[in-house]
Amino acid sequence: MGDTLRFGVSPALVTPFGRDRKVDIEALAAHATDLLGRGCTSVTLFGTTGEGPSVPPSEREATATGLVRAGIAPEKLVEGVIACSVEEAAESTRAALRRGAKAVLLAPPFYFRPVPDEAVFAWFAEVLGSVGEGLRDVILYHIPSLTGVSLSIELIARLRTAFPAAITGVKDSAADAQASMRLIEAHGDLAILVGDETYLGRACAAGAAGSICGLANLVPEAVIAVAASGRDDPRIQALVEAINRHPMIPMVKALVAHLRREPAFATASPPLPTPAAATVREVLPYLEAFFTSEQSGSARLRER
Repeated sequence: MGDTLRFGVSPALVTPFGRDRKVDIEALAAHATDLLGRGCTSVTLFGTTGEGPSVPPSEREATATGLVRAGIAPEKLVEGVIACSVEEAAESTRAALRRGAKAVLLAPPFYFRPVPDEAVFAWFAEVLGSVGEGLRDVILYHIPSLTGVSLSIELIARLRTAFPAAITGVKDSAADAQASMRLIEAHGDLAILVGDETYLGRACAAGAAGSICGLANLVPEAVIAVAASGRDDPRIQALVEAINRHPMIPMVKALVAHLRREPAFATASPPLPTPAAATVREVLPYLEAFFTSEQSGSARLRER
């Protein structure tokens, strides 16, 4: 990757669940190890694609600890924190950083809305202030389509001023290319991580530091190539469009289950629906476009 990709590409890991609805740590560790071996600089736990809000804090903690015990270096883990209460967000952040995580992906509170920037700032300030002296490497998570809370350029500036040693990046999942370019222009010295793979190349060419994204679960080499080259890939555009014709998270999970031949990935946690096999088959041709006879090993599409 080029020098401008200070962060690189981190798959927003999908979460495999066993029959008891517990996280299948063995399957998740194998998936994470595979992706790291294929060039990803880290992996991200329990973000949106990982169904973080559907997994209780004790299970998230056990999973992160289990991955480290399975051989995933803690500095290769970005841990998602999506919570409304100050106490839960602060404790989850503290635990991840104490464990040695590369970073924490911290979303704003999402239930009470709309709220003004002043109130969002106050929430973040209380969370970060509660973490204590170990506070570091916080990536602000901008995904207003789900949180209903927009992290404005001005709000990010206030948080940077208040916590200059802690705020290191912004994950921009607003899916607005022009807004991403404005964010890069305003805060490009931070690690701006673009979640929309369809314009990731353009964003990295403009100064984005990489990506935390769902598609890297499936075709990490292609996502890394786009980020490193600064050139977008029409196959990625087509695959994203095909996936987004269905509920996105369950479809990505189903495609991972297909590639890895691991059923634990296919089941979505309620309230998300698990797609029917016929629906998944509609998307498979767009995924197969990435796999050719010249590619080998883990990069080749596995046949059922």
